[in-house]
Parts: sequence; structure tokens; C-alpha cells
Amino acid sequence: MNFLHPWILHFLWFAPLTALVLIISARQKRRAMERFADPHLLSRLTGETNRARSIVRCACLLAGLILLILALAGPRWGSHYQEVTQKGVDIMIALDVSRSMLVQDVEPNRLERAKREISDFIRVVQGDRVGLAAFAGTAFTECPLTLDYGALNMFLTALTPDMALTQGTDLAAAIETAASSFDAAAGTDKVILLITDGEDNEGRGLRAAREAAGKGIKIFVFGIGDPSGGPIPEADGGGFKKDAQGQLLVSRLNEQGLKEIAAVTGGTYVRSMAGDLDLDVLYFDGIKERTEATELKAGKIKVYEERFPLFVVAAWILLLLEGVIRERKRGPV
Repeated sequence: MNFLHPWILHFLWFAPLTALVLIISARQKRRAMERFADPHLLSRLTGETNRARSIVRCACLLAGLILLILALAGPRWGSHYQEVTQKGVDIMIALDVSRSMLVQDVEPNRLERAKREISDFIRVVQGDRVGLAAFAGTAFTECPLTLDYGALNMFLTALTPDMALTQGTDLAAAIETAASSFDAAAGTDKVILLITDGEDNEGRGLRAAREAAGKGIKIFVFGIGDPSGGPIPEADGGGFKKDAQGQLLVSRLNEQGLKEIAAVTGGTYVRSMAGDLDLDVLYFDGIKERTEATELKAGKIKVYEERFPLFVVAAWILLLLEGVIRERKRGPV
């Protein structure tokens, strides 16, 4: 047996407290009656107290209270498997984890801002399967398409630039890896959400986008950073990267290239601004408007049988008995 709301079980402490209150109340009542008349006359006036019945009444009351608390906690045992389906689209998030994403031209830096935006995005998706790919000089799938948004968030939190074996920014590798994660036989609309500062070092991003468009994939691009750019931190955190002449290397958001990638696939481009809701806007005003949700088979989930009605009925019977049982037997007056 398990409980849907186990925290409610803490209220079981009310049972011993109630028992203590009942004991104190009974003693005070008895002392008050003894001050009213002598024991012999009192038994003739009020009847004799049946101690066993008193104990049974208290036991019924306490057991009923315990059963009601257990019912509120949601007792469950026994289970069956139920197939669940949802309506949505397939969305692969391709997140840039190159060293340039550590530039602090947005707070606290580009990568952390992107993670926050994605976390907000995951909270608002409505039945869509979402996956996660990461890329720098190469790309890799971090989490396949799933409806388990909690697991997706764990993979997202763990992403750092150190996970990329090759530094740089290869947008083509990101698009190709994300596109390969889709089921070509599925009839769902397919979306790549590309999040990057847009420095396409390999220069193949637009060509990969055209190939993705030929497969019916739309690419929505989220530019992270500032066009004026900022210096790139060193891997050890000591200073900033410099070129061979000793000049600081500045990473700038390349909006024009990102806009072209989005446009060629029928998607849209949005740049991260001061707020943390930019991806939400891109989802509702872009992805939801330009795609059509279809039925997604999510598989089978284990459903527990709710058993709280049994506890409610048992508590009702015990409380009914508590009200019916008479403690005193009337004597002759």
C-alpha cells in the first residue's frame, strides 16, 4: 500500500492527543458529578456507568478519526496499466554549449540565460514531445524525444561547455543531429528549436537548414547574446581568450545568419531580451501557430487503484456505533 498524499499522515498525531483529551474530560466530568451528590444517589439519578461501553465508544471514535486521516492521505494498492496519448508536436531543442556561450553580455551569461529560458519553456509546453541536443564543434543527443519533462530538465541542468569534445560552433552539425532524432515515419509536425549565439564557424548552417526544410522540419531560432558582443572567458576562469596578436577575442551575436536559417524553413527568429519569457512567446506565437498538433502515443503508465472509499465507509460505521452505544444504564429513581 502507498499513499497519494503521505504528508497528511502527520495528522495521525491527533489520535493520541484526542485520546488524552477524552481521558482528561472523563475525569473532570466524574469529579464534577461526585461534588453534586454522593455515589449511591448519583447512580440512582444518572444510572450506572458501563466502563466497558465507555472504552468501546472511545475506541470507535479514535479508530474513526484515524481512518478518516488515512482516507485523506489517499491510500492505494493494486494497479493496472493504462495507455495514454496526448496531442502535440515533436520539438528537438539544440542548445549551443560552446565556450562563447559563457560570454556575459546577458546576465548571468549566455548559457545560463538559455537554460533558464528552456526551463520556463518546458513548464508551458502542452503535450509536445521534447528532446535535447547539445553542440559546439560537434553535436550529440543528450535526451531523446520524451514526455517526461522532469527527466529532460535534469539533462538540461547537467550541460556545460566541458561536455563538448570539440570547441567551435557548427550549426550544421546541430541541425543534422536534431533532425536525425525525429521518427521519419511519424506523421507529427517536427520542429527544431535552435538556441545559439549564431557564430557559425563551419559556415554550413544555411545548407543544413535547407535540407531540413526538405524533410518538412521547421527551425525556430532563439538568438542569445548581444550584437555588440563580449570577451570569451578562458576555460580555467583566469582572464579572457586572446588572438595571436594579443587582442581580446570578442564573440558577437550573428542575427542575420540566424534569421536566414529560420526563414528558409518557415520558422521564426527571436532574440533574448531582458525578460525570461522570450521562449514562451516563441512557443505560443511561433511554434503553436505554425504547426498542427497530432496524437502522440506516450506508452503505458501504471495506475494505482484508489482505496479511500473503503476507509471512509469504515470510519462512518465506527462513528455511527459511537453515537449508538450508551454508556449509562438508567436506574430506578
